[in-house]
Amino acid sequence: MLADLTAPTLVARHMLRNASQFDWSTIVLLAIVIYIYTVEAEHRRWAVVFSGLALWLMDWFNELVNSAVLHLSDHAALWTVTGHTSYLILIGLSVEISLFFAVLGVIFVKMLPADPRQRLLGMPNRVVYVAVLSLLSVGVEVVLNSIGVLNWAYWWWNVPFVPLIVIFGYATFYAIAAWVFDMGENHRKQLMVVGGLVAVDTVLAVSLGIAGWL
Repeated sequence: MLADLTAPTLVARHMLRNASQFDWSTIVLLAIVIYIYTVEAEHRRWAVVFSGLALWLMDWFNELVNSAVLHLSDHAALWTVTGHTSYLILIGLSVEISLFFAVLGVIFVKMLPADPRQRLLGMPNRVVYVAVLSLLSVGVEVVLNSIGVLNWAYWWWNVPFVPLIVIFGYATFYAIAAWVFDMGENHRKQLMVVGGLVAVDTVLAVSLGIAGWL
């Protein structure tokens, strides 16, 4: 079975949840994330807080599914992380990546025009921002792939066939962040969305953990 696994998968499995590579810079990154959310909460910008959490939780859903793909295929996940990390949580998720996604939603919604009805290039501005940021994000992933720290094994999730990465890797993340943000002061609805994502991720994580797929 090991012979069917890709070389990056073997490397990542050796790194997986190996605390010997821990780096204290991770604590600084965590403090920065906490500070960002604290500032937003201090100013009662709850829409920003919930949007950031929604995007982060969507990434966790993708990462859990990605781990399942590895075990179902006995070959490779859709993406596999190698290179130095303080801690590799899942086969495609390092602690640094997770902390990055924790603030990405906050950054994104702060870029959005105040009026969701405003049009850009003849299209709803949310559609334009989601599309542009998704393409830019995948562009960064292409660079990471080229230097060998983010690995793709399947032709349909790889260069030059990146539409699925654009749509399911990022567009869904940015779209749900924008959707939650545009709920405005309806914090009850925002909390329901975030709570629903927490519930789905928790059930999926527990189920895959019990199955030994993480």
